[in-house]
Amino acid sequence: MSEEKRILILGTGGIAARHAEHFSSIPNMRVVAAVDTNLERARLFALEHSIPQTFASLGEAIAWGEFDAAVNSTPDGVHKATTLQLIEAGKPVFCEKPLAVNYPDALAMTEAAEGAGLVNMVNLTYRNAHAIQMARRMVDDGRIGTIRHFEASYLQSWLTAGHWGDWRTDERWLWRLSSAHGSKGVLGDIGIHILDFVTFGTGLEFAALQARMKTYDKAEGGAIGAYRLDVNDSVAMTVEMRNGALGVVHMSRYATGNLNDLNLAIYGEEGALRIWANHLESRLEVCLGADRETQTWVKVDCPVTPRNEHRFALALMTGENGQPNFRHAAGIQKLLDLCFVSDEEGRMLPVN
Repeated sequence: MSEEKRILILGTGGIAARHAEHFSSIPNMRVVAAVDTNLERARLFALEHSIPQTFASLGEAIAWGEFDAAVNSTPDGVHKATTLQLIEAGKPVFCEKPLAVNYPDALAMTEAAEGAGLVNMVNLTYRNAHAIQMARRMVDDGRIGTIRHFEASYLQSWLTAGHWGDWRTDERWLWRLSSAHGSKGVLGDIGIHILDFVTFGTGLEFAALQARMKTYDKAEGGAIGAYRLDVNDSVAMTVEMRNGALGVVHMSRYATGNLNDLNLAIYGEEGALRIWANHLESRLEVCLGADRETQTWVKVDCPVTPRNEHRFALALMTGENGQPNFRHAAGIQKLLDLCFVSDEEGRMLPVN
């Protein structure tokens, strides 16, 4: 039997509960500690998930040291500092997205993890979609030939409907509309997911991009209480990939009728793929062979694929780093940073 790996969860809000559940369900993985600056919250979290140890600081947990790897589910702004502490302590890290708030920080984290020879991965959750994994296998197998064009979007509608509560009164959503509260708008919130969807699904790298952002009037005076509503609500991108393919990418919180929908259509010289996913399920349709002459699309059954937590567990067991790793996430962060520059300058920019 393989040696058991002990997992520490850093930050016990939001998505941490899912990590506790998933890692606890994996053979030879055991969640042994929870860390939160709010010790009472950490204790309640530990009680709910049968975790034996709790700490009020990462420093205390590192001094204790009885863990083999860490899940970093802290707020975005402290990912860098906390991850570097863990790397210095020789601990592999499974970090929530985004890896960092900007590319220089993400690159520093990447180089630290690689320099230490530690397993490092980022939880880009839509890699869990069975359809995108199947689509990538078909691309790699040459089923659609050379890719010439793609269309991608990540569409939400919580600014036009109340399915996730009233954004006007709920601080969970208000902070996402305010740069002073750490938000980078829809681009910073979900842009990382759709750009990962594109790069992973197509297997291509960005060569150049142009981004246009819009912030819409949502309240009198542009603010609700302490929240100035000043970040981007919708983004449209035109991109060129390194093989010459062109594509468009859209993301919005104003896409009425869409709860939480990722779409990617990939058009090749010998076939095409259409992928749809949300946070629960996914779907793949293909147009191949003779169906190209009649524009007929056929649904494909997609086998279940491992979640990111399972990929990280496998990496810990084998010592072979899994995907998506820090370097990939840093590359996506570079694209996000470049979008802000492109919008400000109003032009297409190369991705160096």
